[in-house]
Order: sequence, then structure tokens, then C-alpha cells
Amino acid sequence: MTRQQIAKLPMADVSIAISGALASGDADADAALLPLMLWLSPAFPVGSFAYSQALEWAVESGDIQDARSLGGWLVDLLTFGAPRADALLFADCFRAAVAEDWEALAAANELAVALANSAERRLETTSQGAAFVVAARAAWDCEPLRQLSLEERVAYPAAVASAAAGHGLPLEASLQAFILAQIAAAVSAVVRLGPIGQTDGQKIQATLIPRIRALAREASGSSLTDLGSCAFRSDIAAMRHETQYSRLFRS
Repeated sequence: MTRQQIAKLPMADVSIAISGALASGDADADAALLPLMLWLSPAFPVGSFAYSQALEWAVESGDIQDARSLGGWLVDLLTFGAPRADALLFADCFRAAVAEDWEALAAANELAVALANSAERRLETTSQGAAFVVAARAAWDCEPLRQLSLEERVAYPAAVASAAAGHGLPLEASLQAFILAQIAAAVSAVVRLGPIGQTDGQKIQATLIPRIRALAREASGSSLTDLGSCAFRSDIAAMRHETQYSRLFRS
């Protein structure tokens, strides 16, 4: 099934059609994933290194002291927090972009911005989202990115999802790469803050791979009715970071 045929399907059937196309053994499927490695690498100019996802306050407060406490914090986020919500929003934006439903894409992006429940969370997602759209349009332009650039504010998951959909990448693999990049950025921040070293950081990421895959699988078959979060300590950390006395990160 071609991308044009998929775009004409009802929204509920889009992810099923994409999965079927992948299962049929598309020879270009693996090669198509190479853009994800570029878009989600630390070298892509979105400034992800400047944000800690509120982990800087969690370290200062003593919530995160070592590899075990960081691992537990990240498991909770993948299960209940912002990474899970972003994954579900990513999937919704992706399906809207594939279907060329620009109104639905704009609505999903607006929801993603609105759900940022602190000033720094909103700064983090919209700053990276805007930077991603500018950089991706310069080298990887596509219609979903052009449509998204019309929005006043762009959430980061909406930006990456639009690029992935616009270039015909598979949804679940795109979700895996996106979630892993978020976790890797969080681990990198804590390494720079000092509680863990690089080896422990790699161990944590390796341990979380099955959970990342599971979340990507869940999100790829989700709808916005599945959206929700209850990672209250992380939300409080994001708010407290705004007035933290000494800071290395913007969030």
C-alpha cells in the first residue's frame, strides 16, 4: 500500500496499514530509519543539551543520588509521566500527518503545548519544537513540516512526528527512537550533574530498552483517550527548578 493510499484511510486504520506495509518486507524500511539517527542525535540543532527535564532539581533535593534512584525515576516517567504523554501525542500527530489532516495535526500540536504543566516544560518542548522545524525544513522539508510551521508554537513531539510521517518512516520505530532520545538526554544531564558516571548511564539506558519498546508499541496503537499522567514529583520538580538558586540547565 502506498503512502497516498494510506493517507486516504480513516484515522483508526492508518497505523494498521503502516504496520502491514512494514510486515510485507519493504526493502527500504531499514534505510528509511537513517534520518531518525540524524534528527535525534545530540548534533541536531535543537539545543537538547540545555535541558534536564527537571532532573537538576531532583538531584539537588536528593531524590536522585545514584544509578538506582535515577533508574527508578525514569521508569516512573516512562510509565506515568511526560515521556509517555509525549509518545501518545507523537503518535496522534504522526497519524494526522500521514492522513494529511492538517486540522487534526494543528489540534494535536495545540494539545501538546497546553499539556506542558509548568513554564519550563512549555519552554522545553516549544523551544526544541521550533528549532527542529527550522532545521528540518532546511534539509528535510516536507508538507507536514510546512503545515506545522504555520503554528504559533510547536511542541517537540509534534515536530519530530511530522517529519517522520512526511518522509514515510514507520510509526513504531520512530516512536522507539524518539523515546530513547528523550531518555538518553535525561541520563546525559544527570551524568553532567555528577551523581552517576558514564558507565552507569549506559547501563541504565540498556535496562530501559524493553520498557521503551513496550511504550512505543502501546503508543502506536493508542488514541488521545489513553492520554494521562500522574508523575507528580516530576511536575513539582519542574516548578521548583524555576526558582532554583544555582542552575546549569534551562529546565
